[in-house]
Amino acid sequence: MGFANSSKRLRNADLRVDADAHPGWETAVERVPEAGETVLCTEGSAEVIRVCGKTGDGSRLLELRLLDRVAPPFYAAASNVLQSAPKRGKR
Repeated sequence: MGFANSSKRLRNADLRVDADAHPGWETAVERVPEAGETVLCTEGSAEVIRVCGKTGDGSRLLELRLLDRVAPPFYAAASNVLQSAPKRGKR
């Protein structure tokens, strides 16, 4: 019996969060989010559970939990996660 290779159904674009589609959001490389913050990943909104070591691209490894559905926690590189850009105060 053969096994279906589901990786053929994934596109590279499905594996990267699209910063252009979310104005006002920046990658989590600019400022590392803290536990409890809400971020955007390829699967949607997620809560940061904890910040771990560094990944191969130099960004931090984040443990995330999806907010809109029940799923086990997973890991994502901060370079592929968006967070709300800080509000700029008036001077």
